[in-house]
Amino acid sequence: MDKKKLTILIVVLTLVIAALVAGLIIFMNKSNKQSQQIAQTEQFMEEEKQQMVTEIDNIAGEMDGYTMYVHNDSLLREFDQQKQKIKDLQAELKSTKATDAKRIAELKSEIATLRKILAHYVQQIDSLNSLNQRLTSENLEVKQRYQTVSETAEMLAKEKESLNEVVTRAAVLELYNFSFNPMDERNRKTERSSKMTNLKFNFTIGKNITAEPGPKTVYLRLSRPDGEVMQKGNSVFAYENKNIEYSLKKEFDYTGEAHSDAMYWKVEEILQIGTYQADFFVDGNRIGSYSFRIEKK
Repeated sequence: MDKKKLTILIVVLTLVIAALVAGLIIFMNKSNKQSQQIAQTEQFMEEEKQQMVTEIDNIAGEMDGYTMYVHNDSLLREFDQQKQKIKDLQAELKSTKATDAKRIAELKSEIATLRKILAHYVQQIDSLNSLNQRLTSENLEVKQRYQTVSETAEMLAKEKESLNEVVTRAAVLELYNFSFNPMDERNRKTERSSKMTNLKFNFTIGKNITAEPGPKTVYLRLSRPDGEVMQKGNSVFAYENKNIEYSLKKEFDYTGEAHSDAMYWKVEEILQIGTYQADFFVDGNRIGSYSFRIEKK
């Protein structure tokens, strides 16, 4: 080969090699840029994934925190369902590769939906709690009103009871003008116990417009100095939920006006010397109590 041809061949080969080197350099530069872009993309996706993990962990924590404020059974069941869904997403998100852009985007959309659902639940909880607080307040107010009414009713009942007691006491008859007159067989007054054949007891039952008028019975209970009740037979009447002995009784028609009367004890025994007790009863109430003496003389 002549020198000229050799020179041309060398020039051509040099140009070709230079072109190949230049192309290789360009290719390597381009490849490096693509690698950097891929690395940046993967880093971005990994950061995005970590943000999503943090977000869904926060949602899970908020759901747990709000559970204690849920007192509605239906809402509580929905809460439990969403909490299970969050657990499933947490597990899937941790196992999904950051390079799976499609699934990462889908999971991001589901997390955004969960955030909206949580916001809706929070609104429902606030609404239910506000309603519950209002009902609790109303219930407390009702209880307070009921207590006030009960206390008022109790006070009125006590006042009525007290008034009834006053009326009852006011309706009790009163006996006065009591006198003891021992009589002999000729119905003359005598002071000698051995001559006494009749013991006369005078009395007046006072006026009382409060007492119920109508037929009534006055009982006289005579007690000897030794405390024994003077009786002819075993006569008893009701007094303070028990039956007690009496000596004499007399029926009369009470009109509300003062009523004067007398009762007689026929002496058929040896009279004890000393102080006697005379107790009068009407309508189950003791209306007078007096003492008198019988001397020997």
